[in-house]
Amino acid sequence: MSIELIGIIVLLLMFIVGSVLPINLGVLGFVAAFIVGVVFSGLNIDDIYSGFPAELFVTLAGVTYLFSIVEKNGTVDLITGWGLRLVRGNLGLVPWIMFLLCAILTSVGTLGPAAIAILAPIALRFAARYNINPLLMGLLLVIGSTAGSFSLLNPYGVIVNGVMQARDLPHSPGLLFINAFIFSVFASVIVFIVLGGLRLLKKRTAAEEDAVSRAEGSSANENNKSQENGLTFYKGITLLGIITLVVLALMFDIDIGFAALGVGLVLALIAPKQQKGVLSRMPWSVILLITGIVTYVGVLETIGTIDYMTDLIAKVGNPVIAALASSYVGGIVSAFASTTGFLAAIIPLAAPILQDPTISSIGVVSAIAISSSIVDISPFSTNGALLLANVQGVKENVFFKQLLLSAVVVVALGPGLAWLAFVLIAG
Repeated sequence: MSIELIGIIVLLLMFIVGSVLPINLGVLGFVAAFIVGVVFSGLNIDDIYSGFPAELFVTLAGVTYLFSIVEKNGTVDLITGWGLRLVRGNLGLVPWIMFLLCAILTSVGTLGPAAIAILAPIALRFAARYNINPLLMGLLLVIGSTAGSFSLLNPYGVIVNGVMQARDLPHSPGLLFINAFIFSVFASVIVFIVLGGLRLLKKRTAAEEDAVSRAEGSSANENNKSQENGLTFYKGITLLGIITLVVLALMFDIDIGFAALGVGLVLALIAPKQQKGVLSRMPWSVILLITGIVTYVGVLETIGTIDYMTDLIAKVGNPVIAALASSYVGGIVSAFASTTGFLAAIIPLAAPILQDPTISSIGVVSAIAISSSIVDISPFSTNGALLLANVQGVKENVFFKQLLLSAVVVVALGPGLAWLAFVLIAG
């Protein structure tokens, strides 16, 4: 048996063990990285460490640290109250507001993980406070990032269109963006219906009464509570910190993790006595889980498992079937690896398909691009990891299983639907 297949089998065994036994998958990932990488593949320990996702670790730690402070001092409650009044108490509109905000941010050039890092903490805390399904909120947020990620300004769109142009392949940047946006809206509507969004639309009256009660109060007691939950000096500084984070990440392109740590540090220095318990609020088990699995995937990449999967595409003779295979490889690999890096690799590998005159090149590239991006709901991608790290109101292991199951469904159906829509029908 080849080492590539051994690596895949070990990955599957890890998921089985992690599902049956109360063992953190991250621990399994680190141990498996050592055994498969060093014992079976002959890698040295430095190769294992090089697969550790340092950037993802800093992003998760930085964002969860900052928003642990934001949540502890009551600023999240303040923001969610404002947000509820903005939609006039209609809870069913909130996930769509998050979808649109994320789509707008990514369409103007923000990387998906940066947009999710900014919006997920607020969106999921909003969901917890008003009993909105966190899976519904999280999925619409991440799919929203896909909706805008293939614009002319976003790095995803720049990569795909740049590779197509460099190889003189027929391409249409505008159509790629439209295809991704339409598919994302379609997917979000399905998610919204399946996860109870229609029932959520009926909760408007109760939510409005709750918002009015919180804002105005109906008695002296409630007025005092409203005052307590209102805007204070420290909450104002915290809001300014969140705005600063957005500006640093979006306008100055500063790493979102370091920016969040910096803003969090300033807030901690301003009110040091309020920092007790902040670190304990951070989801360290989630951070261990994600970094352990991603480290193991880095080993799989080093030993050639990813190349092994992409090489299967070249062995498919029929261009239509090859396009379907490319879409599924894109979905499976991107669920664990960097979507940005994979897009840069898969488009050149699919060049023979794209050059075939019997098939639409823009249809093929749309299917591959969407398949590689929409699976970012996986808890092992940066976007999915940020959802997992910020979930409130449910146990992390429960949400992890829900997110993983959702990712499996999307990987199973998403690439096929994208292929059907853009290769067979539109193509």
